Amino acid sequence: MTRIDTTATLPSLQDLLDPRHQADPYPLYARWRTRTPMARIDDQLMVLSRYEDCAAVLRDGRFGHAEADDPRFTGERARPASKVLVDDNGRPVRGFLSLNPPDHTRMRGLVSQAFTRRRVDRLAPRIEELATELFTGLESAEGPVDLIEDLATPLPVAVISELLGVPTADRHRMLKWSHAVARALVPDFLLPPGAAEEEAQAWREFTDYLRELAGERRRTPGDDLLSALVAVHDDGDALSENELLATCTLLLIAGHETTVNLIGNGTLALLRHPDQLARLRSDPDLIEPAVEELLRYDSPVQLIARFALQDAEVADVPVARGTTLLLLAGAANRDPAAFGHPDRLDVGRTPRHLSFGHGIHFCLGAPLARLETQIVLRMLLRRAPAVQLAGEPRWKDHITLRGLSRLPLSLG
Repeated sequence: MTRIDTTATLPSLQDLLDPRHQADPYPLYARWRTRTPMARIDDQLMVLSRYEDCAAVLRDGRFGHAEADDPRFTGERARPASKVLVDDNGRPVRGFLSLNPPDHTRMRGLVSQAFTRRRVDRLAPRIEELATELFTGLESAEGPVDLIEDLATPLPVAVISELLGVPTADRHRMLKWSHAVARALVPDFLLPPGAAEEEAQAWREFTDYLRELAGERRRTPGDDLLSALVAVHDDGDALSENELLATCTLLLIAGHETTVNLIGNGTLALLRHPDQLARLRSDPDLIEPAVEELLRYDSPVQLIARFALQDAEVADVPVARGTTLLLLAGAANRDPAAFGHPDRLDVGRTPRHLSFGHGIHFCLGAPLARLETQIVLRMLLRRAPAVQLAGEPRWKDHITLRGLSRLPLSLG
């Protein structure tokens, strides 16, 4: 095996936050992957950028998430949001994607009983209806439209609101909370100033709102996911109220933020590759593999954090217990060792990307994000045959979730 230098000169972590790289971080990722694919920043932090290494960590049970009694989640130095939901012993209650077995296994099993593939598939006609309403509004506009503001953002927030049974009048609050709560996916040391407090405030407001809504669903159940989560049981086990609230917060991030980014990033990629756009328009049956390729090509999730739960190794490189590993999913998805011509968009490709994770923590909301994106792209192909960029796209300043804040289009 080729010896890996984990100490070579490498780009700084601050480079990942540099606005100059927001529009196209992939040359920077390539330098990480080529010069030091396993970069040891210090004794407690490593950055991995190759597909094989990132996938190995995600499926290895020796790597997971820091436990609830870790100093990073307790005491004065703990992140404010970690103190919003706590159990009777004062330990933070987190969504199941942030837990390790057996807690992860138990909570995911309970949630999976309510958030089923059948429930997602049943949403398809309603998503189509919502998308049609929004697209009709775009068509009636004079001049350019903003796909992010006018379609990619309101559609997922409407879907996750209806899924959870949130009244239409409260959807604007869901949007505000989603943007702030999504900061939970950013490692502490990469947060911009003030973001931790904003995140904690959003957690408090959202969980207070959900606590009241869950109480209503207990009294009067409906045909929504929140009612199903309130009612779910397994051999006498059930989600506690705080576990329910943590799960819904996780669904808000997974069901909204990542979908907005996937729709925006995917549309921009197609517009910048007119040959692939034309190919997809001529063969709509390619829509499902096309969405997978768009996920690989410009992933809405660029960074995944894992924690060494015990002494381990990756590609024969020792990793001490307690080490945090930052997995550059965006770099892994462009690894030439895993994908032929990785910087080329190919809507006929069927890639095994890492954009929804890998292993036991694979994203439970992946089918919903795929479905919404497929519906939007089909509609765009069918109803806007002359669509083109009408200005310069603008990117969000989020290191973990990569997405656009503005995508001006002319629908022709």
